[in-house]
Order: sequence, then C-alpha cells, then structure tokens
Amino acid sequence: MKRKAVAGNIRNKERSKEKFLEAVGKILETKGYSGLKVNDIAATAGVDKKMIYNYFGGTDKLIDEYISSLDFWSNVDGNTAPEIADGGQEFSKQLLTQQFDYVASNKNLQKILLWGVAEKRNSLRNIADERERNGERLFNQIADPYFAENALQYRAIMAILISGIYYLNLYKGVNAETFCGIDLTKNEGSQQIKGALGKIIDLVYEDHNKEN
Repeated sequence: MKRKAVAGNIRNKERSKEKFLEAVGKILETKGYSGLKVNDIAATAGVDKKMIYNYFGGTDKLIDEYISSLDFWSNVDGNTAPEIADGGQEFSKQLLTQQFDYVASNKNLQKILLWGVAEKRNSLRNIADERERNGERLFNQIADPYFAENALQYRAIMAILISGIYYLNLYKGVNAETFCGIDLTKNEGSQQIKGALGKIIDLVYEDHNKEN
C-alpha cells in the first residue's frame, strides 16, 4: 500500500508540475511576460501557489524550466557531436535551417526572445548562459579544429546568421510582412531565406578550403 501511495504522490506531483508549465505558456501567449506573476500562474494552473516553491524552488526557476523547454540551442545536445567528415558544413546548414523553422513556428519563443532584450532577469540570463555553453561545446568539437586560425571568423559569421534568424522571425507580421522585398509570411519567402543560409555556409567553407 505504501508503494502505491508513493507512486500516486509522484504522479500527482508530475501532473501539477505540468499544469504550472502549461500555465506559464498560456499566460505568456495571452498576456505576455509581464503577466507571469505567481498568483496568476497558480490561478491558471489551478494549483496552490505554495507548490511552485515546493516543486521548482520559486517562480524564477519555474520560468527557467519553461524557457529551457522551448529554447532551440538549449536543447541541442552539445555533449555528443555527430560523426562528420566535412568540418561541420552540412551540420551547420541543418542546424540553421531547423532553427529558422523552429523560431518561425513558436510564438511563445518569439515573446521570450523579445523579453530577453527588454528586461534583465536571472531566469533569462540562465537560459542565455546555457545556450552559450551548448554552442561552445559544438564549436570546440567541430568548427574550431576545422577552421583553426579562422575559427573566430566562423563564429562571427554564425553569430550574424543566428541573430538574423531571430530578427526576421520577430519582425514579420508585426509592422510589415516583407523584408528586402521577400514575403516572410509565405513558404516561398522562408525557403529563400533558408536557401541563403545554406549558401553562406557553403561559401564560408569554400573560401576556407581555397586558403588551405
């Protein structure tokens, strides 16, 4: 009987945690990040707010967990790089195009990205740090050994491409639908952007190969 009781408590805890995480998403979607207050989260979840502290250690850590579940780079496993023979050329293109689609399809992630540049907050800083750690592991394992003395240049190019992915997806549909004459709200426009991302990566690798 004790084992059943323990199992039931664990299931209840997991259900309650899921309700809190879902509540964060609902509030972010309807009210934005300014609505993420402890009482509102608890009311939306239908769970006593004390459980936020019991299960997560506080509101910030609850929000941390929700943001981490959405962030693209925080969920890329930087500890296990794939087997590659091209210095990461195809892998780089794959990650960039996947990220573009992921950001484009996730409105709550877009709100979190805007939140990250609008307000200084520990939960957002923690996710940014985790994103950097995962990216650093990928750079160290794949790109840095391949590009050697040009590794920082490759990193700078990736920084521009990734920030461009963020901005284009945040930009579309807010005050305009086109950027440089490309309709970002249509599949054709998205394909043009993703094709350009791949072309830039190819040019970077081609240029490096010519020098070596």
